[in-house]
Amino acid sequence: MFVNLLSLEGKRILLTQADMFMGPALAKMFSDLGADVIADTRALIAAEAAKTLVQSAGPIDALVANLAIAAPSTPVQAADDAEWREVFAHLVDPLPRLVRAAIPGMRERGSGKILVMGSASALRGIKRASTYSAARGAQLAYVQAVGVELAPQNIQVNAIAQNFVDNPTYFPAEVQANPAFQDRLKREVPLGRLVSPQEDAALAAYLCSDAANCFVGQVFPMSGGWATK
Repeated sequence: MFVNLLSLEGKRILLTQADMFMGPALAKMFSDLGADVIADTRALIAAEAAKTLVQSAGPIDALVANLAIAAPSTPVQAADDAEWREVFAHLVDPLPRLVRAAIPGMRERGSGKILVMGSASALRGIKRASTYSAARGAQLAYVQAVGVELAPQNIQVNAIAQNFVDNPTYFPAEVQANPAFQDRLKREVPLGRLVSPQEDAALAAYLCSDAANCFVGQVFPMSGGWATK
């Protein structure tokens, strides 16, 4: 019997920073596929914010850590401690807090999914992106370690490492309208276009579904061929 691989019927999914990065597309896709989406828009900078959010959400089947900040474009010699701390405070620090808060409930229910919406900037070098790339790299290393640790408890932790995906935070309309950007797409991205929000969100939905129970600590590139591993 064939199953609907993208069914999220009956699932409760907590989505962070739902108004940025991939948040809008994920919220729509998850809802369209039957999930009850708890969409939060806070940046979760405060130390207790992640724990408070998870506790207030109630029982969840999946946690989608969609963390974002405007990416600095600072030359490495000018990237000071303040920039480093700011980027890590937005992209890295909330992640273990979210995971620690989500684990007890998932253990109690005997299953769970944790998906990190990451960046392919951690997989391929980008000039003037040292702090951002380092933070995104920390996310992916964390996913790989936590993924193998939690797998025996039937909690699957994975990440999508993306770039050149249409989203309002990193590729807004004014960037896409720039002829220089269009030339860059043709030059650097084998696909020759941005990955659509729906294509990206469909992969996220699959990874949150029961059909994806076999993936453990995996990082899935999603960049139109710009980064493949």
